[in-house]
Amino acid sequence: MVKAGHVTRRQLHEGEETMHALFEKQGHIATITMNRPDALNALSPEMICRLVDYWQEVHDDDNIRVAIVTGAGAKSFCSGADLGQLIPLFTGAREPQNEYEERVVKDRGLTGIGILRDFDTVKPVVAAVNGFAVAGGTEMLQGTDIRVAADHARFGLQEVKWAIFPGGGSTVRLPRQIPYCRAMEILITGDLISAQEAFDVGLINKVVPAANLMEAAMVLVSFSA
Repeated sequence: MVKAGHVTRRQLHEGEETMHALFEKQGHIATITMNRPDALNALSPEMICRLVDYWQEVHDDDNIRVAIVTGAGAKSFCSGADLGQLIPLFTGAREPQNEYEERVVKDRGLTGIGILRDFDTVKPVVAAVNGFAVAGGTEMLQGTDIRVAADHARFGLQEVKWAIFPGGGSTVRLPRQIPYCRAMEILITGDLISAQEAFDVGLINKVVPAANLMEAAMVLVSFSA
């Protein structure tokens, strides 16, 4: 059964381009695409809610064995939270205007689920990083199991540059996943690192030409096809 607000790619026709996240299932493989390329795939209330629903679908559907998460367009995987939308909602400066805004205000924990901080899909998740993975994008990355990146991708936790705490779990997860001193450098400076640097420190598994990114991701999940 398709949940409210949850539409599979085969059912999408008119209006598909305006959805902030997309879900497609091919055989035993689910593909989740963050779909705000004009906003560098920043996390809007709608995107957060759709990601929450999609991750739950991956967890619950016994026919899904593995998931791929990626971003629409060629520039960005995910640039983190859309602060222009979320801060006014969370501070009460603006009242919710739609069902997605109402959900994220009512349940502040949804963002953590959407970026895989507070949710275990049980199934393997492959990240296909098609560009910038910064702030919440890098934090989501740490909740995935295998990571392949386009050669122009960039990674980092830039919250410190805006005097914001990286609340997606990176202060704990990043030092556990890469060498401590490199993790602290990323956390404290807010500087971005290249795909090659991310590979060298073990944050990602593979760097490929951008044109081959999804093919490389599909090869990694071919055992589940």
